[in-house]
Amino acid sequence: MSRLRRLALLAAAAALPALGLTLAGQAPASAAPNFQVPFKCGVTVTAATFGDHRPQNSVDFQKAGITGMPVLASASGTVTRVENRGAESYGRWIEIDHGSGWTTRYAHLSTQSVSVGQSVTGGKQIGTAGATGNVSGPHLHFEENLNGVTQRAVLNGVAVPYYDHTSFTSKNACGGNPYSAEEVCGDGFSVVDQQALANSSGTAYLLYNASTKANCVTTLKSTSLGTASAVSAFLEVQGSARVTDSGDFTYYAGPVKKTAAATCVKWGGSVGSNTYESGFEHCG
Repeated sequence: MSRLRRLALLAAAAALPALGLTLAGQAPASAAPNFQVPFKCGVTVTAATFGDHRPQNSVDFQKAGITGMPVLASASGTVTRVENRGAESYGRWIEIDHGSGWTTRYAHLSTQSVSVGQSVTGGKQIGTAGATGNVSGPHLHFEENLNGVTQRAVLNGVAVPYYDHTSFTSKNACGGNPYSAEEVCGDGFSVVDQQALANSSGTAYLLYNASTKANCVTTLKSTSLGTASAVSAFLEVQGSARVTDSGDFTYYAGPVKKTAAATCVKWGGSVGSNTYESGFEHCG
């Protein structure tokens, strides 16, 4: 290969990220939904992972007396498959499409209570656990798939250890937002102020990172959780333009971050028509 052709190929490859593509022509992976343990709030199960599992990154949820326990949608989406393989393979199983290439699968169910095309919110019961299909005992087989490839599972922001048996307590449909302001803004941020929005619709938070001198604002919803609806968060450093994140989001808006070591900031957010806007404050 000539030197000019090598340079041309390198230039083309370098241009791909700006187009949002990889060398294989694939769009970058979308962020996963905040998948939850697919059992009722407060239920503790063992997430078992095995090196010889098929698919390899799938999870078997185990618990004494699991047969007949309600199985919940791990996140909101649309039911795309409701299958019954009898004594083979997955037995009774369900697939839910969560958008952006993400799906979940729930297998070896004893019953199924949803139909193809049905929209489900996170936490809705879709069936009950059992031992149908090719299994040695009752459990729930669970997969988080991206574009048809099973990923290492993450439950409520916590990565499932591989290969091990780890206890997880469900926060699915517990009646509150599964995210915290600290989780949204990231390591090093602590809440310095917060304001509840009218009609118990949500809360706007102001956080600060003492190491980086960065401020962060996020608005966490308390209503329509798991369903996209209007929410916003903004941060304005005195003397600078306001930065806003707004749209139809399932759990929160933000994070909006700006550095302001010794400068006043104005901050706030909204959920639906309920809004909050501070004055310039927290000046040092």
